[in-house]
Amino acid sequence: MENNNTTGHPKGLYLLFVTEMWERFSYYGMRAIFTLFMVNALMFDKSLASTVYGNYTGLVYLTPLIGGYVADRYWGNRRSIFVGGIMMAIGQFFMFLAGSFYTDVGLASTLMFTGLGFLIFGNGFFKPNISTMVGQLYNEGDKRVDAAFTIFYMGINLGAFFAPLVTGGLGEVYDNDGLIIPGMFKWGFLAACIGMIISTIVFELLKNKYIVDPSGNPIGTKPEKVVVENKEKEPLQIGKLVNWALISVVLFVAFKGLMGLDLIGAFIYTLCIIAPASIITDKSLTKDEKQKIWVIFIIAFFVIFFWSAFEQAGASLTFFAQEQTDRNIFNMEVPSSYFQSINAVAIVIFAPIFALIWTKLGANNREPSSPVKQALGLFLLAVGYFIIAIGVKDLDPSVKVSLFWLVTLYTVHTFGELCLSPIGLSMVVKLAPVRFASLLMGVWFLSTATANKFAGDLSSLYPEEVKLERTINISAFNFKDLNAKETIQKKSIDTTFVKDLATKYKSNQGNVSLLSDNFEAEKEPTFFEGFKNKLFGTEAEEKKDSLLSFEIGKEAKVKVSDFTLKLIVGSKPKFHFAHFLNQEGDKLTIIKYEPGKAGEKDSKVIEIWNIKPEKPSFLGMKIENLYNFFMIFVFMAGTASVILFLLSKKLLVMMNGVK
Repeated sequence: MENNNTTGHPKGLYLLFVTEMWERFSYYGMRAIFTLFMVNALMFDKSLASTVYGNYTGLVYLTPLIGGYVADRYWGNRRSIFVGGIMMAIGQFFMFLAGSFYTDVGLASTLMFTGLGFLIFGNGFFKPNISTMVGQLYNEGDKRVDAAFTIFYMGINLGAFFAPLVTGGLGEVYDNDGLIIPGMFKWGFLAACIGMIISTIVFELLKNKYIVDPSGNPIGTKPEKVVVENKEKEPLQIGKLVNWALISVVLFVAFKGLMGLDLIGAFIYTLCIIAPASIITDKSLTKDEKQKIWVIFIIAFFVIFFWSAFEQAGASLTFFAQEQTDRNIFNMEVPSSYFQSINAVAIVIFAPIFALIWTKLGANNREPSSPVKQALGLFLLAVGYFIIAIGVKDLDPSVKVSLFWLVTLYTVHTFGELCLSPIGLSMVVKLAPVRFASLLMGVWFLSTATANKFAGDLSSLYPEEVKLERTINISAFNFKDLNAKETIQKKSIDTTFVKDLATKYKSNQGNVSLLSDNFEAEKEPTFFEGFKNKLFGTEAEEKKDSLLSFEIGKEAKVKVSDFTLKLIVGSKPKFHFAHFLNQEGDKLTIIKYEPGKAGEKDSKVIEIWNIKPEKPSFLGMKIENLYNFFMIFVFMAGTASVILFLLSKKLLVMMNGVK
């Protein structure tokens, strides 16, 4: 089947369009609810959820280096895309299983991390190979190629647009009290899984018919082995390899031990220093080549600051959308994940406008240089965060702000992306020496991986007014007069902790009895409606419909303010028949009863809350509130913008005529 049409586009382009659209649907759909799932279903604190998010998105941008190498040397694009698609579908199914067993945090966490592993490596095989096939559909020099990539990227944005709407609509569901239902997240993950299956099946069924070059030859098949005779073997420089290995170990230990980073963070940050350093010190480089490579490194460095702030969309900005944003429109509660669709819509609307602006400026010889455009992108990023910082300045943490602030931020950030994003890859292609082209493209993707990991680290600074420190499900236990016998029938929960908890409340003033079953069906007020601002710790008789009964002296009465209760309820745990005690001042222990499903026992949960958590710090500055947090990004992106703008003229000289 030949592809000689020179007016329209080959049908293979639209096959790749659909394949990529569904893959992006799967990726962005899962990302839209990922941190919400960890915080609201697995009860991870925001810091841990942000770290996991950063590790996942960081590694997603590293594995394409492996997948691209395997495709080029062994499998070809077609097989790599198929294997990657299958792995990602399996990964999304494991996420569905994690959502199905969320009440068992240990099992759910294992399933989740297994799923993330499949997603990371699957993306590595899929992502770098689908894009390279677009250009191969056309003859060299064909003027339709630019338009083809525009159509292809429309597929990316179309998938990114409706993914959060579908997965968020299915997975981020709230009850009548406005509290999230954690058991629904699995359906969002299942939708992402189905999207990936559709992508893989469509490609596999139609690739032989449509993925062909203009002469009708198949594209992306297994590469032929090239045998080069009489090739002089370059001597292996063992000393050089050992030196770089030692430097890598020193950097890794410094990041891990001295700076306290996790293993993945230490690995990514080490690699982002070692890879560029090993290239720029190559003795075969000429002075002109070194200057151009330095331009790539400098631009890549500043890009890290852009994407680390931009990628807060899936982490801290999602937390803000859920807890601090009034999402009520026409008496309907809009899921917080929906906000992640704004970027895709704004790109579709404003990309043609920006293209027209650059064209008009270029016609008058006034179009900004690439470094200036990127500096402008960073500046717009800072403006977006400054807008929302103003919106939350002096805000009572229990009050929600208008969704206008978040919509404006995402729109302004899209303007910044349209200035910065399209430039990077083309600059690498134009500036890189041919023999280092693949390595330098790898460095560029490494900067994106570093940015995503850094995004997770920055999101972990999100200030919490109250912090859930530990959740223990005690439905698997039978409690029998712990004061007298201290006997527990253990099945799966931390026995020692529960014993210690009971012991703390026995003291010398009374005793504690935790009951495991026989709850009456009598309806009592919910925690927030019926128990707020009341005294607990007064003398109480044991009742069958009480999860906790206790006797302590009057001097031990505890009063919790309405403000603290608002913050706890705003953090979205669900309370029924809840009683709570104060533990060691700032720690609030809540015992809550949740009705079980039909045929299952009722669930009893112990939660330990810190009502005065220690605030995080950044460069010696305490992040006391959301205003401080958002100003980090204003300062970071704004400073990077100014420095890059000041360097732009020097960079143009170093580019030696390349535009």
